[in-house]
Amino acid sequence: MRTTATARAWPAAILLLLSAACSATDAPATAAVKDVRAVWEAQVEAWNGGDLEGFMAGYWKSPDLVFFSNGTETRGWQATLDRYRARYQGEGKQMGTLAFPELDIVALGPDAAMARGRWRLKMPDGSELTGMTSVIFRKLPEGWRIVHDHSSA
Repeated sequence: MRTTATARAWPAAILLLLSAACSATDAPATAAVKDVRAVWEAQVEAWNGGDLEGFMAGYWKSPDLVFFSNGTETRGWQATLDRYRARYQGEGKQMGTLAFPELDIVALGPDAAMARGRWRLKMPDGSELTGMTSVIFRKLPEGWRIVHDHSSA
């Protein structure tokens, strides 16, 4: 049996088509990760500038927002903002400098993504808080927003 050039080209053509199909399906996931990272970075910048409302712009402004932290559940955007204010902007409180030395963002679908990693908050007095976070983002009409935040020290 003779092998022709056309017969030898088929496996390469199939491999090329599969590669192109995988790349095409990866494009929305890559865009989602990029867009979520932009929201995340804007939140960190707002926090580090002392702008708590700017930080909260990354959260879903809904009574259905869920925030878990150290065994406490907070529901709703306003309640979450109030919690942050009491903890970091109350009398004698300071926000510190927020960083995420370990952060992984994964697209879960075209309209959902998860960010997970380690957070670090350096306070002006030199103390440092650190913990882990798992955050779910959804692509909403207003853009990518956090709909569920589970962060603990």
